[in-house]
Amino acid sequence: MSDSIEKVKCLIIGSGPAGYTAAIYASRANMFPVLYQGTQPGGQLTTTNEVENFPGNPEGITGPQMMVNLQEQAQRFGTDVRDGWVTKVDFSGDIHKVWVNDTKEIHCETVIISTGASAKYLGLESEQHYLKMSGGVSACAVCDGFFYRNHEVVIVGAGDSACEEAHYLSKLCKKVTMLVRSEQFRASRIMEERVRKTENIEILLNTETEEVLGDGQLVTGVRVKNRTSGEEKDIPATGFFVAIGHKPNTDIFKEYLTLDETGYIVNTPGTSKTNIKGVFVAGDAADHVYRQAITAAGTGCMAALDAERYLASKE
Repeated sequence: MSDSIEKVKCLIIGSGPAGYTAAIYASRANMFPVLYQGTQPGGQLTTTNEVENFPGNPEGITGPQMMVNLQEQAQRFGTDVRDGWVTKVDFSGDIHKVWVNDTKEIHCETVIISTGASAKYLGLESEQHYLKMSGGVSACAVCDGFFYRNHEVVIVGAGDSACEEAHYLSKLCKKVTMLVRSEQFRASRIMEERVRKTENIEILLNTETEEVLGDGQLVTGVRVKNRTSGEEKDIPATGFFVAIGHKPNTDIFKEYLTLDETGYIVNTPGTSKTNIKGVFVAGDAADHVYRQAITAAGTGCMAALDAERYLASKE
């Protein structure tokens, strides 16, 4: 435990569109927010090369540059942006206690959680290479599908989200090859039927990814293997989409906050309020449906306004 305890009016845990937007609103409301960026400053958008669907950027913008802009805007209004990540919390009493890097203890009047969710990947070396290169690997069809118009792409997954993303891609791409590792889908019947009825979606059951192929910079195809026959083949593709789920970054809160069966924080509908008074949630830590930068920013605004009203009610 630290020798001295810091007291803050508003602590924001996590950066990204949700955290920085909350910081902008909280700063302008004289809540003097302190924001800890977490293990991935800027969040998932720092791995996105081009963002063309965020309003106000008619020419598009890179994900890292958007995060730099949002951080500078938050700091302009007085947000104290810090390196470090929250490793422990105690929301059992009237004072919300938070520990940073296992050492620094902070007592908070309000807490805004914007820790996001991490996309699950297959873990292949080739997959991670092209993901880091922004060379054709993605976990968000809605975010990146636009860049593959009239191209051939491959998507991995068997659940409702995978079917939804495959169907979305089918409207943009010349062909979508869907890889399902087992003999059957995990998706609902209606979602499975939707992809089966889509002419330009080819479904390969009992098929797993062996390697993402490319020229070192960009994806050119995917090597797959039939799990029954052992046969391997290469599928030409310029995009490789992974739709095997997301893991919300909420483990440290599970002792105190209500989470759903997959770990997303449950908020009061229409608000950012959690089951603990004075603790609010924004962005993908609670959103398993939309997961877009613009919706995350919107909930960041909501969280700051809810926190401001909470503090006003205590005066």
